[in-house]
Amino acid sequence: MVKELIINSAPNGVTIALLQDKQLVELTTEHINNNYAVGDIYLGRIKKIMPGLNAAFVDVGYEKDAFLHYLDLGPQVQSLIKLTKIVKNGSYKEKLLNNFKLEEDINKSGKISEVLNRNMLLPVQIAKEPISTKGPRLSSDLSIAGRFVVLVPFSESISISKKIKSNTERVRLKKIVESIKPKNFGVIIRTVSEGKGVAELQKDLLDLISRWETISARLEATEPSKKILGEMGRTSTILRDLLNADFTNIHVNDTAIFEEVRMYVRDISPELEKIVKLYKHKEPIFEHFGVEKQIKSTFGRTVNLPGGAYLVIEHTEALHVIDVNSGNRTANPENQEENAFMVNKEAAKEIARQLRLRDMGGIVVVDFIDMHKPNNRKDLFDYLKQQMALDRAKHTILPPSKFGLVQITRQRVRPEMNIVTNEKCPACDGTGEIKASIVLMDDIENNLNYILSEQNEKSVTLTVHPYIEAYIKKGIISRQWKWFLNYGKWIKVKSSPSYYLTEFHFMNSKDEEIKL
Repeated sequence: MVKELIINSAPNGVTIALLQDKQLVELTTEHINNNYAVGDIYLGRIKKIMPGLNAAFVDVGYEKDAFLHYLDLGPQVQSLIKLTKIVKNGSYKEKLLNNFKLEEDINKSGKISEVLNRNMLLPVQIAKEPISTKGPRLSSDLSIAGRFVVLVPFSESISISKKIKSNTERVRLKKIVESIKPKNFGVIIRTVSEGKGVAELQKDLLDLISRWETISARLEATEPSKKILGEMGRTSTILRDLLNADFTNIHVNDTAIFEEVRMYVRDISPELEKIVKLYKHKEPIFEHFGVEKQIKSTFGRTVNLPGGAYLVIEHTEALHVIDVNSGNRTANPENQEENAFMVNKEAAKEIARQLRLRDMGGIVVVDFIDMHKPNNRKDLFDYLKQQMALDRAKHTILPPSKFGLVQITRQRVRPEMNIVTNEKCPACDGTGEIKASIVLMDDIENNLNYILSEQNEKSVTLTVHPYIEAYIKKGIISRQWKWFLNYGKWIKVKSSPSYYLTEFHFMNSKDEEIKL
């Protein structure tokens, strides 16, 4: 499987597209003003205790108070509260926890009013970004994720990913981590640690310890409701979690981000530094790599499948519904069961992709085409699980019900990616009527006269639809030559296939649009 990362930097943020075998499978947008990303750590102030919900509302500077449930406090929240108090008082100067005495774990079935009180200061971590009308969801069970391990303060336990099956490897990794981890810190060993040596694990762990030292240093001076430490950007997070030898290219269209990504890849996988490439062509990066076309064809209410079938995707407040339709797919009427099975398998593969691509979370109900053979239903269920195995988000899939419905729950930590694919007609502005094409040349020439005579532009380029370009350049004495004879300046004429018929723009010598 060949993987490519296409990073498109724009004034309002960065959009990251993950391609597998040239097919778009993940699309992530990181907005410049997004201050509440999963993993960010804030010094929260408790605003309200809600005994009925066994939860608290916390001020982290967002327009709505964030939500912290008792079950998200973490067993060692009393140690975190104690550390916050003594650091704020200036009586604890150490950066690690070697001489820190841990408090007892809280009762799993306890009450939040027994642990927290109003106006208390508590470091909290964003577990879910603000979604719809809700504020962020918080956790005070802090963790700092690295490439190979996750550092957990106020703990001594070492956990190993269940996906590492070999007992020998599990024992080896545990011994390595036990020998290098600091006191009063727990470690979660991630799947990608399998087969890694002591040096790589130690370097990753030392980076995480350094980040904890940053938290300790900043905690004393941080004002309530302010950020203590930010998670890495989405680009670095994706690289941290996904980067492996399967990646062949990482294309970036921004010099600063290119340097940032190149340095990060050099740190975590020096042998892959050469795959980071700066994109320099004039054509937009997403158009060059076919991402824009895939976005337009993949998002929307209806998604067409290669075999002629299609999906209809509907969203409600409580859940997402996906309906599988055979469409114009032709098959032998005597073998409808086999046809339904093939359509359902094709749909299952696309559904797994759509969930990742749109980052759809919560409850998803899929209405597959009815099949009567139990073996086919089981095979479809197994195939869907196989396709969903590539999804990094936590998810659960229930077997098909007797009505042919499959229920999926998928972790939701950030707002769903929603792209509007139906565009307002730029020619008529939604009215259904456009300006008469007979006056188009008059408009162009009036604007050209104003630009050259009133604004005194030295160099002008006219960009139009290809048909209009051909009309302007046709003949021995073309319109373009007439302009030259009239103004004494050669007006360059370029075409853009993406323009509608009556669209035109004037560019200056710096290729910037001349505002009229």
